[in-house]
Amino acid sequence: MTKKPTFKRQEHWRYKKLGDSYRRPRGKLSKRRRYQARKPAMARVGYRSPKSTRGLHPSGFKDILVSNVEEIKALNPETDAARISATVGNRKRQLIVAEAKKLGVKILN
Repeated sequence: MTKKPTFKRQEHWRYKKLGDSYRRPRGKLSKRRRYQARKPAMARVGYRSPKSTRGLHPSGFKDILVSNVEEIKALNPETDAARISATVGNRKRQLIVAEAKKLGVKILN
C-alpha cells in the first residue's frame, strides 16, 4: 500500500495567514484545480483508505477512550487498545494501567 500525500492548502507557503489545512481550490484559472503538471496533488475519492483499516490507530488497534477500570475490562485485547482520558487523575490512572497489564490490553498514552 502506498502512502497518501499530505494535502496542504494551495499557496500555503506564500501567505502566513492561510495556514496549511486543506481547502479545495475554487479559482477559475487555478492550476491546481485543473490538475496541471508539477502541482501538488488534490484530495479526491481515490485516496481513501480501505474500509478494513479506516479509523484504526497506526498500530492496527481500535482506539477506545477509557476513564475507569470497568471500561478496561470490557475491551478485547486482540482488537482494542485503550487511551486513558485526560480527566483521569494519577491514582485512578495507576489502577487502570495495572488492570490493563493483567488483562493484556495495550495502552496508547
